[in-house]
Amino acid sequence: MSYDPIKSDLLIHNAVIVTVNPEFDIIKNGVIGIRDGLIQYVQAGGADLSCFPASEYIDAGCGIVMPGLVNAHTHLPMSLFRGLADDLPLAEWLNDHIFPAESRRITPETIHVGALLSCLEMLLSGTTTCCDGYFFEDEVAEAISLSGIRAVAGQGVIDFPAPGVPDPSRNVETAVAFVEKWRHRSPLVMPSIFCHSPYTCSAETLKKAKQAADRLGVLLQIHVAETKSERDQSLAATGMTPVAVLDSLGVLDENTLAVHAVWVDENDMDILARRRVKIAHAPESNMKLAAGVAPVPRMLEKGLTVGLGTDGCASNNNLNLFGEMDMAAKLHKVMANDPTVMNARTVVRMATIGGARAIGLGDMIGSLESGKQADIIIIDTRKPHLTPMYHPESHLAYAVRGADVRDVVVAGRVLVRDYRLVYPDVAGVLQDARSVGEKVKADGRLAGPGLSNQ
Repeated sequence: MSYDPIKSDLLIHNAVIVTVNPEFDIIKNGVIGIRDGLIQYVQAGGADLSCFPASEYIDAGCGIVMPGLVNAHTHLPMSLFRGLADDLPLAEWLNDHIFPAESRRITPETIHVGALLSCLEMLLSGTTTCCDGYFFEDEVAEAISLSGIRAVAGQGVIDFPAPGVPDPSRNVETAVAFVEKWRHRSPLVMPSIFCHSPYTCSAETLKKAKQAADRLGVLLQIHVAETKSERDQSLAATGMTPVAVLDSLGVLDENTLAVHAVWVDENDMDILARRRVKIAHAPESNMKLAAGVAPVPRMLEKGLTVGLGTDGCASNNNLNLFGEMDMAAKLHKVMANDPTVMNARTVVRMATIGGARAIGLGDMIGSLESGKQADIIIIDTRKPHLTPMYHPESHLAYAVRGADVRDVVVAGRVLVRDYRLVYPDVAGVLQDARSVGEKVKADGRLAGPGLSNQ
């Protein structure tokens, strides 16, 4: 590939480029030209930069340059509940602690604070795109826009009173209004509809939400088959698995993102593959809540598109996708008793192009190729734990930490430079989040084995 003679806005050079293109090309001493927010070219370079005119240059310092990570499932405002109720079963965690905390402390103002806090955390650890689902999603979208990150943002739908939607009969209507407001408002925010789950949304709600999503041309997100009890209850009530129930309602197709999909059998996976449903795999959250292990290697064998997600900070405690890659690879190796399962390239793809495809953005982001959005991260490899380097993809899966991300670019705009956020008021965001935390603590004793109200 030859360079574009048109002057670049930004040139990244002296880089080990992990393209994650279809061939998974790795270019040593590569250069990337960026113009108008798009990648102009990706190719081998050299010491002479006169062939690559640009307004600004970033020297990658022989570090790894790769596509920004894609967090395929999270709940951004839940960073406010990080560590609130750890070491509890999912039902108790959700019903006795998270839902009550949300009912007391979730307001448009706190939603904005929590979402912005999460966006800044993700940027610092190399995530440039996320897929969010929550309530008061209008405030989430505003925070996303302020931070400069890219996101699919889903307004929550659930069949009982929820933050911002006190009347459940208006849940889908509220989601539709959100989508219509944001569908052309920001190039970085893609609105969607997020149905919480088959056990918190009626069949009528699920059908209405999917019909609305199809009419508006947006992604439908839904938690599905996360726990064994969910599956057992579905079988007892309907004689069908949660996946089969959703299929019978016409909810499943290529524009549906099934989150978790832990308790799925061969027939479920055949349905998901036939309907071309996308999967968001959140191994750390599933492990922490003891929900189980999703059969991801089998899903991949069946041709399903799988992305990696962290879930929210209340059930994971961080938004670090590098840790998620490492965990996904090792978890499935030990489950399969096979060290070749979920190799480094597989999990790197899941955290980039796989996640991008899962949330409907595979043509825009997820790989470093000419014409795609310039969502790029630079990893500083001049550190003891990253020296020496034989295979960059191995480092990405097993050795790189979120704190090794030096620079972050989204749509051609530098958002993290030399480990520092460009966002002007980081200290103010942190102080606002601490203030919310003090109010949550004041609401009563923090729950969970070994936890006390400190």
